[in-house]
Amino acid sequence: MSTERATRVFLVDDHPLVREWLTNLITRQPDLVVCGEAESTASALRTIASAEADVAIVDLSLDGRSGLELIKELRQLHPNIGVLVLSMHDEMSFAERALRAGARGYVMKREVAKQVVLAIRRVTEGGMWISERVSALLAEKAAAGVPAGPEPPIDRLSERELEVFRLLGQGQATRQIAGALHVSAKTVQTYYARVKLKFGLASSTQLLREAIRWHEEQGSR
Repeated sequence: MSTERATRVFLVDDHPLVREWLTNLITRQPDLVVCGEAESTASALRTIASAEADVAIVDLSLDGRSGLELIKELRQLHPNIGVLVLSMHDEMSFAERALRAGARGYVMKREVAKQVVLAIRRVTEGGMWISERVSALLAEKAAAGVPAGPEPPIDRLSERELEVFRLLGQGQATRQIAGALHVSAKTVQTYYARVKLKFGLASSTQLLREAIRWHEEQGSR
């Protein structure tokens, strides 16, 4: 019987059913074990150290601060923990941001279970896991040195601006967004103004329409 230590995987997702699915998937693997779970950035940061995790599977949409912010903090506080993003958000919009934040891989939730397991093992080995289309995109940018055309407005948003824009596109009101992000409604309004400026939008109505359109595009990809 092998005496090798199983890879310890920590789950961060605000949906209990997703955590349950991941737990069932991981515990079926002889070389993997779930060592803990959290539903928010705050709870993850409180407990992940004592869990002695090797890999953290992180969703980008969390209660409070976003998964991107969690990834940055994990890179600073626990650099030995490999981070794998498992998200419903289209990788073409978020994978590069996640990698810049410190993630070692990005998997869409629609991928088959086998791909998730392979990605965990790749990150455990110190490798990277991204799809062929993201790899091609990054290679094109590297070869060109700069983007071939004007930078899309969505790429100019900060992590928090993007989070506000995403929640707005989901139909959440200002007070709901403020509550989810633990900031004031006035602060959310400030983010609205910044996003409108970066998109070249003149009104809040235009901002709402753009956010909804972008959210629907993400869901159709």
